[in-house]
Amino acid sequence: MFKASILIALMAFATAGVQADKKIVCYFGSWSVYRPGLGNFQVSDIDPRLCTHIIYTFTGITTNGDVKILDPWADLPDGGGKNGYGKFTELRHLSAGTKAMIAIGGWNEGSSKYSQVASDSTLRGRFVQNVVKFLKKYDFDGFDVDWEYPNQRGGYPSDKENFVALLRDLRREFDKYGYILGVAAAAAEGSASQSYIIPEISKYVDFISLMAYDFNGSWNKSVGINAPLYASTKESPGLRKLNVDAAVRYWLSEGAPAEKLMLGVPSYGRSFTLANANDNGIGALATGPGIAGPYTREQGSLGYNEICVNLRGGGWTVVREPDQRVPYAFKGNQWVGYDDVTSILEKAKYINSMGLGGAMMWSVETDDFRGTCGSKYPLLTALNSVLRGNAVVPDPNPSEPTGSTGSTGSTGSTSASTEPAPPSDSVCVQEGYVRNPQDCSTFHYCQKVDDKYLVSTFHCPAGLVFDPSIIACNYKNKVSGC
Repeated sequence: MFKASILIALMAFATAGVQADKKIVCYFGSWSVYRPGLGNFQVSDIDPRLCTHIIYTFTGITTNGDVKILDPWADLPDGGGKNGYGKFTELRHLSAGTKAMIAIGGWNEGSSKYSQVASDSTLRGRFVQNVVKFLKKYDFDGFDVDWEYPNQRGGYPSDKENFVALLRDLRREFDKYGYILGVAAAAAEGSASQSYIIPEISKYVDFISLMAYDFNGSWNKSVGINAPLYASTKESPGLRKLNVDAAVRYWLSEGAPAEKLMLGVPSYGRSFTLANANDNGIGALATGPGIAGPYTREQGSLGYNEICVNLRGGGWTVVREPDQRVPYAFKGNQWVGYDDVTSILEKAKYINSMGLGGAMMWSVETDDFRGTCGSKYPLLTALNSVLRGNAVVPDPNPSEPTGSTGSTGSTGSTSASTEPAPPSDSVCVQEGYVRNPQDCSTFHYCQKVDDKYLVSTFHCPAGLVFDPSIIACNYKNKVSGC
């Protein structure tokens, strides 16, 4: 059902003998099942083939050390509930190798209860046992700890050591059952240095998801981009630490193994209301958060699926910040800094260049999962195209020979680039993927911005050509016109 949007299938890697060594960790915000209209997102809307790990958010904690189910009607089947947990773990049947995990914590949970449990060895031990029972009961593959944040928001300085103890105790018990242990962590030095003993927490976890976003937001008095890749030359020395590159380099300098770091990329932007509509550059004064979107309904934040619809509606000016390598857009007094396909591709290449373990997306339900603005899941697909080598058709039919109709296997990987694109007026007539008319092995992703097309270029592996009928690379003898 995702035929028109997916370029990646983990199963095809196995067929091709290609090792997909980078992780793509996909968080799912379970409250999105209540969103209205085209923003309504159900567990069945997740495509697990685009993720090595899917994480259901959130559960909570009690001061007794219990794991608390926060929304029984959405999470469980009892009394006619939606059975979110069950449907989520069943997604593994669609993608052999994808792991289904559950996260505890999040911003709304705060810090004080976690601080209390982690500080008491008896409570900590009880909590660890309860987590194991929970994972067994609901058939999850692992557990992600999103304590926001040790030694902050009601916590204590001793939280830093107690967080290590908590992870150590979880690791010891998890090793008996083969469970995965992850953490979501503040990325920027200013917050991370308060909360973590980085070499110690790194010992006990399988991966660390760096929340490399929210570097700027409506809590500021001036506008700034949500997740800039690099610092701007116009920023003060203090602000130059509020970007992806500075955060990654800090974690590495503090002893985090590169292969355990998952770089968080946002599928949402941070929005502002400008004090003066004519003053709209980086650092312009803001009076407060931007207007809430129709789906997420939260002032100061817009999902990419809301942003792309706004841009298609016209009247917005899009600027790609040259130093920070990410776009922002404004219309009247509304301003938003966000990530798009081009900036995600560049961040994925950055992950490879730094030797990181992979990427994390927060969160899948605000990508353009319906394909309202073009192809489905454009941001997540962009990550896959660089990090996992872009195999071919999803839904390969194992009963048919590799390369036969309906099951196109391949070897090698598809590369993505932002090299000079062909003239958009000769290639792009609508949003989505299109084959290069002069070279069947090359194809482009066309993204419409202010009545113009932004073009990203991809290349099929040697011996393969792009097949528009399946939106993937295929054997040449299976593709008409080549």
